[in-house]
Amino acid sequence: MLSRAHHLQGGSGHGGRLLREQEYFATALYFAFGRWGNGEGIYDYRKEADNLLDLMKNRPDVTGTVISNGETRTTTGTTLFNTQNHQIRFTPDAGNVETNGDHTDPSYHLPAFYEIWAKHGPEADRAFWAEAAEVSRDYFQLTVHPETGLSPDYANFDGTPKAASWKPESVDLRFDAWRTAMNWSVDWAWWAKDPREQELSDRIQAFFEGQGAGYANQFTLDGEPLSEDHSSGLVAMNAVASLAATHERKDDFVRSLWEFDMPSGQYRYYDGMLYCMALLHVSGEFRAYAPQ
Repeated sequence: MLSRAHHLQGGSGHGGRLLREQEYFATALYFAFGRWGNGEGIYDYRKEADNLLDLMKNRPDVTGTVISNGETRTTTGTTLFNTQNHQIRFTPDAGNVETNGDHTDPSYHLPAFYEIWAKHGPEADRAFWAEAAEVSRDYFQLTVHPETGLSPDYANFDGTPKAASWKPESVDLRFDAWRTAMNWSVDWAWWAKDPREQELSDRIQAFFEGQGAGYANQFTLDGEPLSEDHSSGLVAMNAVASLAATHERKDDFVRSLWEFDMPSGQYRYYDGMLYCMALLHVSGEFRAYAPQ
């Protein structure tokens, strides 16, 4: 049975998802430049990528109104990255930061992309992005459970789980956290800079192997199931973990993805996106088209 793959968060949650999407947008623009070169206007891919990346890190604060949980309020938006610790924020919404504290989401950490930005982004910020990649690799070691390999939905900048005021269960592995294993595994597949990422993939796959077929889709970090549902989205992310895994069980996780029915029904958006991304990753078709 396909589970509910992602609940609709409040206004701050939507802001968080936009941060992750902009990471993908910027990287996709660099890849478009790498594959096809630049055109004019909006087809000047490198210029568009540089502008977006500059705004993500350096944009001045902007104050305006937002709609959150059906209510309109005034708030200030700040940079998408905390420039002091080189980590992506959960949200740039200063109102949320005031209520919940500045924090992050482990599944937003994309060191594979930061390497692209460090090599091909605006020269003034290349050192920052190179450091951000190293910080995120270290961050995975801090936030991932030392035995199960599971990570929380939200976490503080020191890696400890973060209980959001609107979502106290964010200290557990919920729907955001499915993606964290993909992030470190793709980083290893593309750049192979941190062998600890292989250990993380072996760890999380050993845990899910021990859960048996049809494993749950939500857990406490120490491995207690929090649901009875089995989700294609989590199956997909565990398959991508095989990009960094070293144990022979990795083939079984890819096979499980291949044999899983295509997501359908109410939760096909999130499950389906992860399913499609995973097929691209494990088939080698999601490649880093680096600019020349």
